[in-house]
Amino acid sequence: MKDSKLAVAGIRNSAATVVYVAAVAWFMFNGNAIFGKQNDNFLMPLAILLLFVVSALITGLLVLGQPIWTYLQGRKAEAVKLLIWTAGSLAVETIIVFLALAL
Repeated sequence: MKDSKLAVAGIRNSAATVVYVAAVAWFMFNGNAIFGKQNDNFLMPLAILLLFVVSALITGLLVLGQPIWTYLQGRKAEAVKLLIWTAGSLAVETIIVFLALAL
C-alpha cells in the first residue's frame, strides 16, 4: 500500500475514533436529560463501567484493528506506518480539542 493510502487510512481511523468518543461524551453530558435524575443504586456504576469497557473495545478496534490485520497478513512495515499515522493523527486531534478548550 502506498504511503499516501496509509496516511488516509490512519487519518480516517483516528477521525472515526474522535467521532465515537464525541458521541459517548455527548451521551454522558446529557445523561440527566436522557434518563432523568437517578437515585443512588447499583445500576448506575454498573452502566458506566460497562460503557467504559465497551468503549475501550471499540476504540481499540478503531485504532489497532487495521494495523493488527495488516501485520498478520505479513505486511509488517505497512502495519507500523499505519499505526504511526493513526496515533499521530489522534494526537493532533487531541491537541486541537485542548486548544479549543483554551480559547
